[in-house]
Amino acid sequence: MTATTIKDNLIAQLDKLPYNLQLRVLDFVKALIPKGVEGKSLLRFEGAIPVDDLKLISKAIEANCEKVDASEW
Repeated sequence: MTATTIKDNLIAQLDKLPYNLQLRVLDFVKALIPKGVEGKSLLRFEGAIPVDDLKLISKAIEANCEKVDASEW
C-alpha cells in the first residue's frame, strides 16, 4: 500500500465518523507524533554554564533535595 493510498483510505474512513469521533482520531494521531528535539541539536549549548556554576548547582541539589520540611505545607 502506498502512502497516498493509506491517506486516501484514512480520509474515506474518517469521513464516515461523526465529528466527535473525528476529533478523537485527530487527538490520537497527534499523540503518535514525536515531541521535542533530538539531543544532538542541543549540543550547541554545551559549555554554556561555567563548570564552577555546575559544581555549585550539584552541591545544592545534593544538600537540599533529600530534606523534607514538614511545616512547609
